This record gives sequence, C-alpha cells and structure tokens, in this order.
Amino acid sequence: MKKAFIFDMNGTMIDDMEYHVHGWYNILNEDLGAGMTRDAVKKEMYGKNSEVLVRIFGEGRFTEEEMNTLSLEKERRYQAAYRPHLKLIPGLQEFLEKARQMNIPMAIGTAAIPFNVDFALDNLDVRKYFSSIVTADDVVASKPDPEVFLKAAEELGAAPADCIVFEDAPKGVEAAANAGMKAVVITTMHTREEFSQYDNIITFIQDYTDFSPESL
Repeated sequence: MKKAFIFDMNGTMIDDMEYHVHGWYNILNEDLGAGMTRDAVKKEMYGKNSEVLVRIFGEGRFTEEEMNTLSLEKERRYQAAYRPHLKLIPGLQEFLEKARQMNIPMAIGTAAIPFNVDFALDNLDVRKYFSSIVTADDVVASKPDPEVFLKAAEELGAAPADCIVFEDAPKGVEAAANAGMKAVVITTMHTREEFSQYDNIITFIQDYTDFSPESL
C-alpha cells in the first residue's frame, strides 16, 4: 500500500511554540499565580489545555467550564501575538504540493483545539492538502497515547505501518511509536538528544527545505 503522511501542527507545520510558551506563561503566572519559570512552563506544554491545567494545579481546582474559558483565553493571546508572524515552516508548501502530486494521502493529528487549527489552516490556505484533520476535540486520550494518529490513519484508509508521522515533540514521537508508525522529527523546539530513547525515527530535519516526499 502506498504510504500516508500525518502531520502534527504546532512546531511541525508552523514554528509557533515560543508563542504558546508565552501564552501559557502569561495565563499561569499573571492570571493564576503559579509562579513558574518559562522552562517549567515549557515542560508542561503537551496534551490538551485542560490536561496542562490539571497537571499544574491538580484535580478539582477548576470546573470544566473554567478550564474551557482559560483555554480559549490562552489561545486568543497566543493568536494575537503570533498572527503577524504566521507562516509555514520553510519548504513545507513545496513538500505538501509534491506529496499531493504523488497522490500521497495526508492528515493532521494535533492536540490543538479547532479554534487554533482553523486559525492556521485557513489563514495559510493549506486545508486543501489534508483528507483528515483530527484535533483535541476528536479524541479522548492525548499523546503519547496513539489515538490521534490511529484515528487519522483510519480516516485516510491507511494501515498504521504505512504511515509516517511528522512531529516536533518527544511525546508526539512516542505516540507515533505506540501507533506502530515511523516518524520524521523537525527540530524547531527540541534537540536531537531529547529523542534518544526512540527507535522509530527515520530522520531529523530543521525545516522542509531540500526535503522531498520521494526520500521517504
């Protein structure tokens, strides 16, 4: 069977993770008084927004409604800060176009909420490349659970072993491994050394420049 590509979004398609750090740092410290350093915030930034809040403050601190309100406010601040800089990682437009010409099915599997997915895909006009888009609202379990990637593969009609995941985060690569998928790692936010425990990595890239679907 021909291969399929599944892309994480933040840090993988757009180099925006520092803006997410800023948004969380602002909410957690100025609004909620967590007293966390930027490095401490960065380490907790994985999974759904509600899971971040529970990890930091514990179960029961916020109602579901309060967490939804905080989550949306954090994303509003992130979007306001990042909007002037919004662009695809270099070379990705060409990579996506080449993959489409090769009839490689493509999906997005992200922990982002639809509010952020729409912000990126519609402003950058790349929704047309993806047959499946799986967001935080579509899954129960977050990465490193493989649910998001397995659901994307199912919607593409591809076997997990035929899927290649594009990721920037260790938890995402772990999720790919748990799904039985190989991964390409984009080093926008993490160093190679942070992925040393994973054996499902095909290659590391800084961006998509001079990187072709034909090489996979």
